[in-house]
Amino acid sequence: MRSTTRPAQPEGSPAPASRLKPPSRVGDRIFSGLSAGIAIALAVLVLVILIFLIKAALPALSDDDANFFTTRTWSTDSSPLEFGIAAMAWTTVISSIIALVIAVPLAIGIALFITQMAPRRLAGPVAFVIDLLAAVPSIIFGLWGGIVLGSSGVIVWIREVLIDLLGWIPIFKATPSWTDPTGTVFLASVVLAIMILPIITATSRDVMAQTPRDQIEAAQALGATRWEVIRTAVLPHSRSGIISGSMLGLGRALGETLAVTLILQQVSQMQLRKAFNPSIFTGGDTFASKIARDFSEAINDPGALGALVASALSLFIITFIVNAAARAIAGRGVRR
Repeated sequence: MRSTTRPAQPEGSPAPASRLKPPSRVGDRIFSGLSAGIAIALAVLVLVILIFLIKAALPALSDDDANFFTTRTWSTDSSPLEFGIAAMAWTTVISSIIALVIAVPLAIGIALFITQMAPRRLAGPVAFVIDLLAAVPSIIFGLWGGIVLGSSGVIVWIREVLIDLLGWIPIFKATPSWTDPTGTVFLASVVLAIMILPIITATSRDVMAQTPRDQIEAAQALGATRWEVIRTAVLPHSRSGIISGSMLGLGRALGETLAVTLILQQVSQMQLRKAFNPSIFTGGDTFASKIARDFSEAINDPGALGALVASALSLFIITFIVNAAARAIAGRGVRR
C-alpha cells in the first residue's frame, strides 16, 4: 500500500499559497463606501439647492406682470411686480464671452511656451506665476480693475481703437452718454479674462504635457519644424482638454461676483426702458452683481427677494449647462 504522507516543509521556505492568509479588502470597502457616500451627498445637495431656488422663486414669478425672459427693467417695489432678466443675461453672457475670447489665445500660447518651447529653468517660474494668479482674491482684482486698470492709458487706447475700427458693429458702438472708460462691460471683461487665465492655462498645460512622446519624435523624424510638431501632434491631442478648460473658465466668468460688482456701474431704470443698447462701453449688471447689490435691501421684502432668487435660478441653470458641456467634452476626449 502506497504511503500518502506529505513531505516535510523545509525550514525557512515560504508557506504554500493555499495556506497564505487572504488579503484584507476592508480598507477598499471603506474607501469605496466613503467615496460613494460623498458623491451621493453632493448630488443630493445640488438637487436640494435647485428645489430651494424653484420653491422660493415661484411666488415672485407668478406675481410678475412682465415677461421674465424679455423684460429689461427691474421694478420690485411696485404692485404688481415687473422684472425680467434680459439686461442681466446680456451683460453676463457678453462679458463672459469677451473674457473667453481674450483669455483662450493667451492661455494656449502660455501653455505651449511652458511645455514645448521654454527651457526648464524658465518654464517652472512662468508656470508658478500663472498659477499664482488663481490665488489672488477676487476683491483685489475688482479694486485693481476699477481704480488702476480702468483709468490706465492702455484701456482708454484699446477702447478708442475698437470704436474707430469696429464702431459700426453695435456691441463696439460708442455711447455718447457714457464717455467714462471705467465701470463698463468691456473693463469687466478684461478683468474676468485675467481671472480665468490660470484655469485655462493649467488645464491646457497638463494635457499638452501628456502628448505621447512617440508622436512628437515621429513628426521630428519626418523633418517637421517645431510649429509643425505643435500643429500636427500637440494641438490635436490637446483639443478636448483645451475646450473643457475653456468651458470651466467660462463657468467661472459667468458666476464671478465680487470683482464684477466693484467694477460695473449700474444703468438707471430710465435708460433700461429706452431702446436696447448692446454696446460694451456702457455699464450694467450681471446676475451675480445684481444679487450682491440688492440682497441686503431685499431680505425683508418677499417680492424683491423672490425676484432675486428667480435670477439666481437662471444663473444656476446656465452654469449647470456650461459645466455639463465641459464634462461631456472632456469625457469624449478621454474615450479617444
